[in-house]
Amino acid sequence: MSVFAGVFLPSYSKLSNKAELWANNQFGFVTAGKLGRFLPQLAFNLAVIWLCFVGGAFNLAGIASVGGWAGAALLTTLASQGTQYLGGYLVARGIGDANRNTIVSIVFNMVLAGLGTAGVPGAREAFLVLGFVLGVLFFGIGLVSDLRSVLAPKGGVGLFLGTFNPFHNSHLMMVRRALDERGLDRIIIHPTLIPRLHADAFRKGEIRVGRVREDGFQVYEKTDKADSNVDYFPTGNIFLPPETRKALIELALAEAGLGNRVEVAFYPETYNTKGFQGVIGEIKRRNPGMRLHTLHGTDFGGMLVRQISDECGWIYPWCILRRDKVSATAIRRGAKGMTSPVVTDVLSQISQNLPVVTAGGRRFRNDNGVLTEGA
Repeated sequence: MSVFAGVFLPSYSKLSNKAELWANNQFGFVTAGKLGRFLPQLAFNLAVIWLCFVGGAFNLAGIASVGGWAGAALLTTLASQGTQYLGGYLVARGIGDANRNTIVSIVFNMVLAGLGTAGVPGAREAFLVLGFVLGVLFFGIGLVSDLRSVLAPKGGVGLFLGTFNPFHNSHLMMVRRALDERGLDRIIIHPTLIPRLHADAFRKGEIRVGRVREDGFQVYEKTDKADSNVDYFPTGNIFLPPETRKALIELALAEAGLGNRVEVAFYPETYNTKGFQGVIGEIKRRNPGMRLHTLHGTDFGGMLVRQISDECGWIYPWCILRRDKVSATAIRRGAKGMTSPVVTDVLSQISQNLPVVTAGGRRFRNDNGVLTEGA
């Protein structure tokens, strides 16, 4: 166990996160993603704790007091899932990152499991309580969220939060379907500014803008100060400036005839200090008593938005499985035909390094890909 913790735990943590993401993408339910993380870890814990048990590594009275080796494995896994959930809760608030927080959560749980199965006074009780309470919390929140998704009433305001890097045809499709299927009065879109993970890493000197491509995309890269166990770019390392992403969303919505039903919000001070939690709070303040729905996909960013929404009150999720092969990553790599005509045209003008970009009757000053209206 010591060798595993010292050598393989970072890889184990990354694989656990990938297992949950894979299950989310396959099924679109929070509970499925949690089972995708839980079941492989349970199988691993059953095998390891059984080996320790038959090898005589456990205090027999201590292991018996927590339900034997199988009970210890189940409680260890439940507690581990709960502490990992708390780690993800902190990630959603800009504290740490997914891989590092998972490592810390697993290490904490391993220490408590070791003390609890050894029969150390107080540790056994803490181990039992942590296993049951955090296990119920871990699965309970996901199950309630999935039920809200399936049983959601119609009507209200939709929230669409994400990077939109850039806004593409699938985003438009999701807006149209949500308006129709949930009977929404309107939808509020808010793009990220500089993601909080990146803002912290920039401040610490762990990442930097390596270069600005001809098409206006900024390429982020790690520096020598970067932590090798941190995934700084879970949604990629190539970004359009936030002002440009906002302009592209507005132009695409106007072209699609959705401008009167979809609002593009931009609260930079709120986002920079409180993240999407603050943005949701501001939208609630401006729409008192209004039923809220969250639109999201099943990729990393989409499920992160889902988690944030679940923790911000009674918001109804609207989830869509992405199967159309339209990809912002592919667009950033040069793929064509995945954005609306106006977005394609603006990106082309930026690539030509035109000082003034015109689209939809609007004029923008182009400063290395940063679009400022009113040029």
